[in-house]
Amino acid sequence: METSSKTARELYEIVKADKRRRFGFGRKPALVNVDLQNAYTRHQEFVTAYETDPRQIEHVNTLAKLFRSHHCPVVWTYVAYLDSGEDCGIWGTRSDTPDSLQNIKPGSRRAALDERCEIDRDRDIVINKRMASAFFETNLGSLFTWHKVDTVIVTGGSTSGCVRATVVDSLSRGYRTVVPEECVADKHESPHFANLYDMALKYADILPVAEVVAFMEQYKPAN
Repeated sequence: METSSKTARELYEIVKADKRRRFGFGRKPALVNVDLQNAYTRHQEFVTAYETDPRQIEHVNTLAKLFRSHHCPVVWTYVAYLDSGEDCGIWGTRSDTPDSLQNIKPGSRRAALDERCEIDRDRDIVINKRMASAFFETNLGSLFTWHKVDTVIVTGGSTSGCVRATVVDSLSRGYRTVVPEECVADKHESPHFANLYDMALKYADILPVAEVVAFMEQYKPAN
């Protein structure tokens, strides 16, 4: 194993400057906004929440509006569990406090998508997922087949958790995968940049949000 005194941020900046070949944008993109719910966005209210770029939700709203204008799917996921917590499975067994994952209940303040998110309840797809990946045991794959999606743009949190899991599953299913850097967040700097580094090396194009916005502004619907 190579050793280094560089921080995760420094290693990520090296990869960003590498100019490796991109997966690129395909013919039909979808936007997947991962767990932008109060439990993870309202950092002044919940100890489980975090903020990396204070304009994250603003950027996500800009993307969502553009995707809708081109009839491309906009997906919002959140986590919430039965009173028993059994649908959280083994994931919910490491702790059992009021702040624990399995104790996010449907209809609660923690489960609710952040009201700053501009969600079109008539058109957008809202998914209550149970595990880290937005693809795991949800209907996301079949929805993307219906819409002939070949490119997935992933936002949300956390970078090292549900975002990364969604990105890996997206690539594994054959989708070109893009992460707008300003649109993902994590609790701590080190896992945030370590996972941006790893995704940039292997699983996704990590791009400035402005580049994704520019692509969508000139996008011509493929189907």
